[in-house]
Amino acid sequence: MSEEPEAEQADEADATESEEEVEQEEGLQQGDFVRLDYTARTEDGQLVDTTDPEVAEEEGVDDQDQTFEPRVVVLGEGHIFAAVEEDIYGKEVGDSGSVTVPAEEAFGERDDEEVRTVSAEKLPEDERYPGAHVNIDGEHGHVETIIGGRARVDFNHPLAGEAVDYEYEILDLVEDRVEQAKGLIGMYVDVDLDMWIETDEVEEEVQVDDEDDDDDSEPEFETQTVEKETLYIESTPQLAMNQQWMMSKQQVAQDVVDRLDLDRIIVQETLGEGAGMMGGLGGMMGGGMGGGDIEDALEDADVDADEIVDELEDAEE
Repeated sequence: MSEEPEAEQADEADATESEEEVEQEEGLQQGDFVRLDYTARTEDGQLVDTTDPEVAEEEGVDDQDQTFEPRVVVLGEGHIFAAVEEDIYGKEVGDSGSVTVPAEEAFGERDDEEVRTVSAEKLPEDERYPGAHVNIDGEHGHVETIIGGRARVDFNHPLAGEAVDYEYEILDLVEDRVEQAKGLIGMYVDVDLDMWIETDEVEEEVQVDDEDDDDDSEPEFETQTVEKETLYIESTPQLAMNQQWMMSKQQVAQDVVDRLDLDRIIVQETLGEGAGMMGGLGGMMGGGMGGGDIEDALEDADVDADEIVDELEDAEE
């Protein structure tokens, strides 16, 4: 008879653990896309970052080439400080919080060995003055002093050694995949873009299995029509000239494709009002991350290639 109470206690303990696990899974969790409004400052009040245009105006940074508005981040992916993510887990839309991020978890502790003396010849001539931000041998730093032909450069992050007070409000759980894509791309480039998702039917050469095939024979392919879930991005001059985009667009594309379970991305460009043939071709061929061949482009643009050739030949005569 003494075993029955013990069994009941074990069942109650299991039930309690299950309830705790359910409670832990409630609210926002790793992998969720959330839209945040936040302001981060050092403990002495220096602005680190903000999404609030009023704060940006008060601090005199609203004239920078930057958009101040709530941002979409993916929890657990390092888009914000880990301490802030931990504070958000389990919370709901509409909740807010305040977190102090220790220096070592923010921009690192200050390291005196990172203040080094280098030849002033390594600095561009127009950056040889105290306070200048310089890149030397792949490292970023700021010039402290220049004496003779030597420069003392601090390679610590400007906010190294500073704890950061981070205040935030959770505005929205972002579930629409287009909005998620905009949020991901917006982490790399601050450009307003039109984008949408479509499922396209595309002809591809697909390798087929041959039951009689041996190791020495050539693989066989056949053309099949497959569906491709495609994110279309309407390019703009601002995007095309954005250095961050030009340097990292393949990385950005892979990140978006992986996170949103897409097949490809097509960046298309429209030239001029009503664009006509060249605008249509520019859009089709501009999709370097998805593509399409010239014959498909001509067909979609309702252009007869043979007629163009005939017209060119008549012009030469």
